[in-house]
Amino acid sequence: MRRFLATIAFFAASLLGADVTGTWTFDVTTDAGSGNPTFVLKQEGEKLSGTYSGALGESQIHGTVKGTNVSIEFESSVGTIRYAGTLDESGQSIKGKVDYGGQASGTFTGKRKAR
Repeated sequence: MRRFLATIAFFAASLLGADVTGTWTFDVTTDAGSGNPTFVLKQEGEKLSGTYSGALGESQIHGTVKGTNVSIEFESSVGTIRYAGTLDESGQSIKGKVDYGGQASGTFTGKRKAR
């Protein structure tokens, strides 16, 4: 029964979109190294806003949530940084790929710290 309810919740989130509002810590691994930036995200409908804080300083972000697909972008000294990932069925974790303005690329896993 628990698995059934989790499956229903996942499909509902896929159709309606999940709310990723909150503070997230990402574990990022790229060709150029790794890091643990913090994102504070605010979602309104499919629109994301908020802040990035990490090795590249602090920046305002923008992005979208469409179903379980999450995209985040911000400008930095190395260019436009793009994160594209998928929210898991619990709504507490995001996995995906990151591109650092064409200078480096890699993967990330994000975990929600707080709402």
